[in-house]
Amino acid sequence: MTHPWHDITPGEKLPGEFVAVIEIPMGSNVKYELHKQTGMLKLDRMLYSAVYYPANYGFIPQTFAEDDDPLDVLVLCQEAVAPLTLVEARAIGLMTMVDVGKKDHKILAVATHDPEYNSFHDFSELPPHRLMMVRRFFQDYKQLEGLAVEVDEFQAREACLPVIEQALERYSAHRRRGLLPT
Repeated sequence: MTHPWHDITPGEKLPGEFVAVIEIPMGSNVKYELHKQTGMLKLDRMLYSAVYYPANYGFIPQTFAEDDDPLDVLVLCQEAVAPLTLVEARAIGLMTMVDVGKKDHKILAVATHDPEYNSFHDFSELPPHRLMMVRRFFQDYKQLEGLAVEVDEFQAREACLPVIEQALERYSAHRRRGLLPT
């Protein structure tokens, strides 16, 4: 069986464009998460708050972020995308959170095969309300669990490119030394 974290090639146009693996469809209030050992999705939890994911949520394969997970990505497109679907995406910005004391970067991206979103190249081109919805979701979604997160303002596309590069390099270094779950 193909492991979506280890066996999917993230693409040839890195770091600006990549293949994203979707874990959670837009509009869901179910938190699915990659089970690192098997490559399957596991039910992490139902969201405690009356909120839903404002974009398709997943990760960039063969990355290892500062929070010890694959690098998170929010892929904007017109429709909800089924879990474990591969989506060709372009990075347009960065949102950084502090969650349980660790930096938790979220790459903001658009689906390159979606005609409604594929003309966007930087988060600043999006409608302000769309950005407020995304940021507000992450400010609120853990509140009823009694957990607080800090959510920074969005940063330009240029800010996310080194984050993607570092996560790719961290993955390679950890994988070579056998430090990642297989």
